[in-house]
Amino acid sequence: MDSLSTSRIWTMRLLYVGLALIILFVHLLPLDTIPRRWAPPDLLISLTFAWSLRRPDFVPVLLIAFVLLIADFMLQRPPGLLSALVVAGAAYLRNWSVGLSDASFLGEWASVGLVLVSIMVLNRTILGLTAVEQAPLWLVLVQLVLTIVIYPLVALISQSLFGVRKLTPADVDILGGRS
Repeated sequence: MDSLSTSRIWTMRLLYVGLALIILFVHLLPLDTIPRRWAPPDLLISLTFAWSLRRPDFVPVLLIAFVLLIADFMLQRPPGLLSALVVAGAAYLRNWSVGLSDASFLGEWASVGLVLVSIMVLNRTILGLTAVEQAPLWLVLVQLVLTIVIYPLVALISQSLFGVRKLTPADVDILGGRS
């Protein structure tokens, strides 16, 4: 691997961290003082899954864990729970995507949706077992559906604006078998 591709990888890692911080900043802005009846989609998880499926070398597991742990602290969620579930989901999606560069986008979208549903169910179950106060189920379901619906847009923006495309077999050979 040459220094150009190494510098591109590190640039994209920094871009991922920067985008994550922007998403958190916008999420924390006090734009509305009245509680909403709906929850916005989780753009950080969508971004993480889109980049993990397309270019796992841009978002290594430790970087995902670090960014999501920071998000847990900043959003006052139980530290580490959602981070661990998203890291596990990203690892599952990485393994699923190996060798499936020709898979249709609908298959990718369905897989991401199933992983998001699994994360929501596990998160609520663990929080329920530990008697931690949770958001109403309605809000969590709205956020889940909106996150699944927004995933294609996040994937499209990642591909067209930031150049995060699926690796082709030729790219894998050039990168030395990375996936």
